[in-house]
Amino acid sequence: MRGVIIAAETPGRADVRALLAEHLSDMHATSPAESVHALDLAALRVPSVTFLTARDTDDTLLGCGALSELDPVTGHAGGLGEVKSMRTAAAARGRGVAGAVLGRLVDLARGRGYARVSLETGPQDYFAAARRLYARHGFVPCGPFGAYAPDPCSVFFTLDLRADDGGTAQVGAPAVAAAGAGPAA
Repeated sequence: MRGVIIAAETPGRADVRALLAEHLSDMHATSPAESVHALDLAALRVPSVTFLTARDTDDTLLGCGALSELDPVTGHAGGLGEVKSMRTAAAARGRGVAGAVLGRLVDLARGRGYARVSLETGPQDYFAAARRLYARHGFVPCGPFGAYAPDPCSVFFTLDLRADDGGTAQVGAPAVAAAGAGPAA
């Protein structure tokens, strides 16, 4: 992913707001309202959420993602982070943007000492590419976590960051540039 900059950013820029509005619109078109767990702009701005964007060198928005701290690191048990708001701009799909953003989010979680990072997505065909992405990067199915309850419109995945599995828990692309987003991928 040459020339892609992944950095922490507040979600206030117009292009980010538009991408997130598209994301929320698609979530509501795909799932019943009570099963849409996407974060809105206000929720992405709280201190427990780190929001990242992927931008081309010409500042074109390629995608975004967030890491939400659900359970802070306490003692040897570690904490729990949740991947949220993963979205790739339509023109950037198939270029590895989502994998690069996911890698950076996992690196942030690992750097914070989280024991694991989890996520919720949909079981519908619309989410098949997302489920394949998460599986490719070592996430495995799990039950509901945090405040989630069982829901036929949700599937859950987790990645154990404590596992020494020969690198399967390592995600990300080493060629991605970092700018203010924690450890380099």
